[in-house]
Amino acid sequence: MLTILGFVMIATFLVLIMLKKMSPIAALVLIPALFCVLVGKGAHLGDYVVDGVTDLAPTAAMLMFAIIYFGVMIDVGLFDPVVRGILRFCKADPMRIVVGTAVLAAIVSLDGDGSTTFMITVSAMYPLYKRLKMSLVVMTGVAAMANGVMNTLPWGGPTARAATALKVDAADIFVPMIPALAVGLLFVLLLAYVLGVRERRRLGVLTLDEALAEGKEKEEEKETETVLVGAGAGAGASAAAGAGAGKGEARTGGSGAADPAPHDDADPGDGLHGIDPDRPTLRPKLYWFNALLTVALLTSMIMEWLPIPVLFLLGAALALTVNFPHMPDQKARIAAHAENVLNVSGMVFAAAVFTGVLQGTGMVDHMATWLVDNIPDGMGPHMALVTGVLSIPLTYFMSNDGFYFGILPVLAEAGQAHGVSTLEIARASIVGQPLHMSSPLVPAVYVLVGMAKVEFGDHTRFVVKWAALTCLAVLGAAVLFGIV
Repeated sequence: MLTILGFVMIATFLVLIMLKKMSPIAALVLIPALFCVLVGKGAHLGDYVVDGVTDLAPTAAMLMFAIIYFGVMIDVGLFDPVVRGILRFCKADPMRIVVGTAVLAAIVSLDGDGSTTFMITVSAMYPLYKRLKMSLVVMTGVAAMANGVMNTLPWGGPTARAATALKVDAADIFVPMIPALAVGLLFVLLLAYVLGVRERRRLGVLTLDEALAEGKEKEEEKETETVLVGAGAGAGASAAAGAGAGKGEARTGGSGAADPAPHDDADPGDGLHGIDPDRPTLRPKLYWFNALLTVALLTSMIMEWLPIPVLFLLGAALALTVNFPHMPDQKARIAAHAENVLNVSGMVFAAAVFTGVLQGTGMVDHMATWLVDNIPDGMGPHMALVTGVLSIPLTYFMSNDGFYFGILPVLAEAGQAHGVSTLEIARASIVGQPLHMSSPLVPAVYVLVGMAKVEFGDHTRFVVKWAALTCLAVLGAAVLFGIV
């Protein structure tokens, strides 16, 4: 019964958010609460939620201060050279922009943290997608898949979990898988090319200068309309008309050219905010300090000198203090990124309800046991392939911890009984990561869709099929090369 209810709960959640009948936060809270009552454990709901929140609180804290830290780094211009380099390659060509998104996400993913990857990638590419009216779900989908392939790095999480759960060396899992993972990354780049060509056919190609000029024209038209409406409102009397004209002159500064909106309040979608060379938050004299601080922060993360939430808390405090020593400026920077912080941290705590109920009621354990028990006996000698196939849906519907520490040992034991090595099972277990990175149980995906201003349901509907194909490409290459 718990098995059926577990699958029904997950299906209900996915259907409601993809059909936009509920917001992700509401669905993450209300759907598991309802099913907790249905399984007869409503009295324990509070305990399950508290356990879930306790488990995810460090993640929420990490994301909160990571968003502030990287938001400040973007404000002060640390990533402007990267953005300019990508834009020079892209040349306002939709195909190049989508491929550039995949390349940028893959490169930034080398730090092993999905949230960092998505913050940098979206901040760099969002203004260009917005300006050229490109599909934002293409950006989020390509970024998530590229990051999912790179997430298999030994310090990224899944490989380390598999090594720990099966008591093998992480290098013995990852190094032989490099050719298959390279195929997966090439598949993502090929997919980015195909999606980019589709966008190019839909939109055409502009040069970057034309895109900027077109956007400037539209902004000037909008401002002119606003001035005309203000002047027309007082057209009933000459005095009022004069007053209206005076207001119009005040707005244009008497020169006919409208004052630009303050950069701090501007919507990135209204211009190429990410490469604006004149925004007042730039700190060119502190560029190398910020670069060294970021390198030190990422190095500390990889070396695990301190817990990641602590590192980002210290990094955010130091970045704010050095770059914006005046209190009003610090408050303005925090306020500028408050919306992203609230959206992401709220989503993480809502996801804690979902994971808490799944684990607390035992639904996830029953679902896993049912899947393993229903593997045909004839598939025993092919348990590595079975593990690879199962990793695709299982790592989407549950956390990596649940899969690698709860299910993988069972699969490995079944494989050993049929002569399949533990290392082959471990290697096969990481092929589901391109899809896992878009799971509603992964906090980083909420950073991605939140910063890109994309509905989670739209992202899910777009990415699932392509990410699943990427997983199958990795698995197929691993089988073809004799890795699993």
